[in-house]
Amino acid sequence: MQISPGMYCPLLKEECIQFKCAFWTHLRGLHPQTGQELDEYDCSIRWLPILLIENAKEVRQGAAAVESFRNKAVEAVSPLVSFAQLRHREAARQIDDGEN
Repeated sequence: MQISPGMYCPLLKEECIQFKCAFWTHLRGLHPQTGQELDEYDCSIRWLPILLIENAKEVRQGAAAVESFRNKAVEAVSPLVSFAQLRHREAARQIDDGEN
């Protein structure tokens, strides 16, 4: 009997046992490339490429959010840093004037 490639288990090296297998997983959500809704059971090994794509997308979004937060924090702190530098220069000038 010929086993179709979609039903061959590379771990067992025979036909997939589906619900009897710990790797048989139900995945529900949106496909990261097509946007189509997923509600399927399949082998975790076969889900890996889709999950890796979704993970990469989430990491990129998280990195963009962190960068945006960083830019806003720099904007907010910049006037304070400028003020501190000005006060430091004034204090140094007063010290220099007091020594002369």
